[in-house]
Amino acid sequence: MAIDRIHDLQQVYRKIVHSMSRPGTISTIKQQTKNVDVDFGCTDALILSAMALLDAEVTFHVIAKNRTDLIGKISEYTSARFASVQEADFIIVLKDDKEIDILEAMIQCKIGNLIDPHQSATWIIESADLVNEGPLQLTGPGIRTEDYLQTGQSNQFWQTRDSRIKEYPMGIDLIFADKAAQIACIPRSVSAIPMEVK
Repeated sequence: MAIDRIHDLQQVYRKIVHSMSRPGTISTIKQQTKNVDVDFGCTDALILSAMALLDAEVTFHVIAKNRTDLIGKISEYTSARFASVQEADFIIVLKDDKEIDILEAMIQCKIGNLIDPHQSATWIIESADLVNEGPLQLTGPGIRTEDYLQTGQSNQFWQTRDSRIKEYPMGIDLIFADKAAQIACIPRSVSAIPMEVK
């Protein structure tokens, strides 16, 4: 069965909005991934998140080199245009991407400005299995006191992300998608601190 561009993608969009308003909350889109009948070369949760958010009005960048197949499919399914990392509205990160490439892209991507902070990059990241425990402590709007999340990202990733959100409301928003069809979001307004493992 093919993806229902109205029903399935609306449901995915709602889950993303829910997770963005409740940072660290893990939402499942397993039901919607059952309808993915094309191999995109990435997790179904990542591609459905991209399809729910991208359209002809936005641009995207895929960090992975030599993934013209994925770039072509995303453009075909969403009508979004590929752009440089400095100009892209959405940055797509695959699980096998090198950390040095991810960090370099994070330093270069747009974070908006004080007049238009929304003109920043939203990252859609293929992650390790998402669980509400682990080394990342989340605090901020939408979180009662604190929450914890495991995404598989390194301390260097979080330090670089922290450097890009210091001038709030400018910054970047993160959407994580795992192979179990789960998504979790960390908006720029939330502090994400890697805790030491004891």
